[in-house]
Amino acid sequence: MDKIELNKLLKKAGFTKKEFANKFELSTSAVNNWGGSANVPLWVNSWLTLYIENKECKELKDIIKENVCKEG
Repeated sequence: MDKIELNKLLKKAGFTKKEFANKFELSTSAVNNWGGSANVPLWVNSWLTLYIENKECKELKDIIKENVCKEG
């Protein structure tokens, strides 16, 4: 994963680099270096992808609850 792909995934997940670094107790400078002078760790892509998928499923679930599962 390169820096551009990382930035796209972070944006889609709703994280800034600083927020992502804080979530995993990493230094912001380390995250800033990923994709440039440092390789992006392998777990980052899968974690962000699953986080985004889960976020999208929760949003869909809320829409379904709101529109289909109405009481009454």
